[in-house]
Amino acid sequence: MTVTLITGANKGIGFETAGQLVELGHIVYIGARDVERGEKAAAEIGARSVQLDVTDDASVGRALAAIDAAEGRLDVLVHNAGVLETGLDGPAALRSFDTNAVGIVRVTEAALPLLRRSSTPNVVVISSSAGSFWAVTNPERPEFGLPLALYSASKAAATMLTVQYAKAHPGIRFNALEPGTTATDMTAAFGIGRPVEASARVVVRLVTSGPDGPTGTLQDEAGELPW
Repeated sequence: MTVTLITGANKGIGFETAGQLVELGHIVYIGARDVERGEKAAAEIGARSVQLDVTDDASVGRALAAIDAAEGRLDVLVHNAGVLETGLDGPAALRSFDTNAVGIVRVTEAALPLLRRSSTPNVVVISSSAGSFWAVTNPERPEFGLPLALYSASKAAATMLTVQYAKAHPGIRFNALEPGTTATDMTAAFGIGRPVEASARVVVRLVTSGPDGPTGTLQDEAGELPW
């Protein structure tokens, strides 16, 4: 059975992705900052839960150690945890980059020993085309008009980290994903987006794309995106 960890998965796209992967037979670990919320979400869909705060090195270490002890490997890692800061100041910038970019480094570094024990290791980073230079400078794209400096900048960093990890670890697939504009708690203030089920299917498709799938790319549901 495929062992999968999804960060920030007690709600939103992460939770729906977890549910769809459980239905496909994956052993899914929901990573959640809040233990109670994580356990409740996991119980609802037949997943497992680990306390995981991507901004806390000790929390990340404990979570991966728990998965190691229980499973001995990790086949799929989905970096889903993220924040959207609408303000523009130093503390907001630190929160944005700590969660959306530095968190990827923390979790990936802790997960690499477990991923190397998998025959088909696969890492999916939930990024955003709002972090694509091509998209935000293209008047025909919706990202052109989004005033989300910190979110966009931190997601550009997330995509770059994905590409660099793919180059550094050719035996592990790393891809960044624009899952589609989705109605979640994060986007509630904007009143936009499609149901989480639709975007989760895009994540699941990349998770299950097989060892011959792409690596070192930014994808959306139509294929590779320029960035």
